[in-house]
Amino acid sequence: MIQVRNVPERLHRELVKRAKTAGLSLTDYIQGLLEREVSRPPAHEVFERIGRRPKVNLQRSASELLHEARQQRGME
Repeated sequence: MIQVRNVPERLHRELVKRAKTAGLSLTDYIQGLLEREVSRPPAHEVFERIGRRPKVNLQRSASELLHEARQQRGME
């Protein structure tokens, strides 16, 4: 069981509104938020994993590659 005290009224109202829109009780809505949050690895773990990967030499800057890809898709 988790109990949260001193939740600002504005936050409580917004949570109630979102739960109602989703057709859920406030408890079910907040439980869903918590489940989604803990299902993702924390940012520092993601960055550590990225840092352990071998470096890649793209031969050109990432911005040049993005610009080229966007031109090919007609986005620029």
